[in-house]
Amino acid sequence: MLDYVSLEADLDEEERMIRDTAREFVEERIKPDIGEHYEAGTFPEELIPEMGELGFYAPNLEGEEYDLLGVSETAYGLLMQELEAGDAGIRSMASVQGALVMYPIHAFGSDDQKAEWLPRLARGEAVGCFGLTEPEHGSNPSAMETRAERDGDEYVLNGSKTWITNSPIADVAVVWGRDTSAEDNPVRGFLVETDRDGVSTNKIDDKLSMRASVTGEIGLSNVTVPEENVLPGVEGMKGPLSCLTQARFGIAWGAVGAARDCFETARQYATDREQFGGPIARFQIQQQKLAEMATQITTAQLLAYRLAELKERGDLRPQHVSMAKRNNVRMARDQARIAREMLGGNGITTDYSPMRHMSNLETVYTYEGTHDIHTLVLGQDLTGIAAFEG
Repeated sequence: MLDYVSLEADLDEEERMIRDTAREFVEERIKPDIGEHYEAGTFPEELIPEMGELGFYAPNLEGEEYDLLGVSETAYGLLMQELEAGDAGIRSMASVQGALVMYPIHAFGSDDQKAEWLPRLARGEAVGCFGLTEPEHGSNPSAMETRAERDGDEYVLNGSKTWITNSPIADVAVVWGRDTSAEDNPVRGFLVETDRDGVSTNKIDDKLSMRASVTGEIGLSNVTVPEENVLPGVEGMKGPLSCLTQARFGIAWGAVGAARDCFETARQYATDREQFGGPIARFQIQQQKLAEMATQITTAQLLAYRLAELKERGDLRPQHVSMAKRNNVRMARDQARIAREMLGGNGITTDYSPMRHMSNLETVYTYEGTHDIHTLVLGQDLTGIAAFEG
């Protein structure tokens, strides 16, 4: 696999083991059938507990009592990289389960909430989803309309969330809404079991991207949850935004995996495919494309590895993650298209991965902060002026 400046030479034994375990899982369990799942618009749900057994859900969180492994941030990044080399839908499932559901419970939950949910989620015995985006509020989540009103020792939730990965198969949703019973209506996190009265999790069909991912809505109509379902450790937008920082870190790594898979597919095809009396890899144009792809992927790898170092020592800022998410996803989107064109007509079939990756990356380019919003986040950090505020 492409590792042009030998970054993996510095991996420790545990990091190598996680990389190899994930790579083998993708080769044996994902790649043989993912094209069929993509065409059918289905997610391989039978793999959820298997991924749990392998420790793919939030292995970077600490807590043996919750079946959490506490591996390095580089190891976690490598896991996301290898999973997205299979398909972004597989990485998204693990990313949401870990970074957007287990992380907030681990960081902000009560001891009872942690004990109830973290082991089951870690083992893949339960599936979680993250309810932040609303039909009218995507890039500006702080304008959310979902409300929670205290009624004795319970809360009554009303609102709707959309573009929610895992929601149709989820057992629990981490729902963010405004507590109208408190002063200034602070944003709070609520653990909402999806089998409660008034909860609906309709699937979104007819997607042209991320087809091998389960995406849906969360409808909340007078849903009652007990006070003990409120995440006690956080109020305000810090809660959901800190979760997104965790997830975007994984996306920055995952995009590299998708791009690397496109590169490897194109390189193999160019050496095997013969035209005009020899392999097309001998032509200068094809070599130029491969050289540029390798350079762009390597640059993105360097950024991802640096992020892991900063995260490990507690120096990572959300703006760092914005730069990496923005750069690496754009890079992968561009390189997937180049790989597809190298495959010619064969490249539009499910027999080859680049066009599937290219389509998936259109979603990754948009979700968890659009490319443009991350651009403005960096602009604000560099100038001190917020361009997205009136």
